[in-house]
Amino acid sequence: MSLSPLRLGVAGLGRAFSLMLPTFLRDPRIVLAAACDPRAAAREQFARDFNARVYDDIEALADDASLDAIYIASPHQFHARHAEIAAARGKHVLVEKPMALAMDECDRMIDACARAGVHLIVGHCHSFDMPYLKTRELIASGEFGAVRMIHALNYTDYLYRPRRPEELVTAEGGGAVFSQAAHQVDIVRLLAGARPTHLRAAVGNWDPRRPTEGAYSAMLWFESGAYASMSYNGYAHFDSDEWTNWIGEMGNRKSPDDYGTARRKLAAIASPEDEAKAKADATYGGTAYRPPGKAPEEHAYQHFGPIIVSCEQADLRPMPDGIAIYGDDAKRWIPLDKPAVPRHEVIDELTAAVQQNVPPRHDGRWAKATLEICLAILESSASQRDIALKHQVA
Repeated sequence: MSLSPLRLGVAGLGRAFSLMLPTFLRDPRIVLAAACDPRAAAREQFARDFNARVYDDIEALADDASLDAIYIASPHQFHARHAEIAAARGKHVLVEKPMALAMDECDRMIDACARAGVHLIVGHCHSFDMPYLKTRELIASGEFGAVRMIHALNYTDYLYRPRRPEELVTAEGGGAVFSQAAHQVDIVRLLAGARPTHLRAAVGNWDPRRPTEGAYSAMLWFESGAYASMSYNGYAHFDSDEWTNWIGEMGNRKSPDDYGTARRKLAAIASPEDEAKAKADATYGGTAYRPPGKAPEEHAYQHFGPIIVSCEQADLRPMPDGIAIYGDDAKRWIPLDKPAVPRHEVIDELTAAVQQNVPPRHDGRWAKATLEICLAILESSASQRDIALKHQVA
């Protein structure tokens, strides 16, 4: 039986929405039916592009009776309140990572959605990406034995992309841990398939002009006996996409000749106000915004840097276009078909939950456990000690 498209409202038309827009445009299971944003230019463009209603604030959006769900793509510090408002009006909730900035905020979101009888899904995190889902499937088959060790790393220009002032303040949700570790932690937890128990971490805050952490390394242990190392460096020197055949995070083909572009562009910006404007201008509704093309631009699946999973009988290496398996006696390659719709895995999970009442994998309890690990990375670095984890799920 064919199901009607899901009518989605969008709370926040900034960077996160711009990255999800190619998915919404190409997936027939979604209709962009309404949006809210404080920027008039973004609202006006949305109304033109989708012949849809637009609102000044989340309360008015959530009161729109035509909507099935609301995608909360507002800045991190607003996620909890916006989710509560959406749930109170009976809307299912898809909220961007990180779920929130504090554990009690996660509890409020989970409780609000449970009281309202609506689903809460947290994403896009890169643990939705097909290479990691396929690797998890291969591990679960038992063919390669138990997971023993995971190594995940990513080197990017994250810290030198245009930022709003609060994005450079860790306490306000800025920095590499809140914005980037949520991806890496989610992937590692998915692949390990076991409950994390404790971690030890250090963060790097090395540029006084960008006063937040731009790097971290963490060791995470699981109750299965497996452990994982996670490292992220957003200080824009080495680019680890060199190790994914120059396929970038968004599945796009990159050129190594673009080395240093982020730093050069940032050096030409005169003030924090100009930097915030540059970010706004490049997002949906901005003067420099470039809409996605009608044809898919992605060449492969999205990813979050090189990852190797060491099992008892093989090392598994998820790549943007397939899975490399290094076995006892031979190496083999499992190719993945190119995605027709980028990030379709998010819509798979959203529509299954809303239309078929299938419990989502990336629910509130899952995302709360990821946030606990992010907060523990910051705490471990500050205290220089191991941090026990108390709110984890397998």
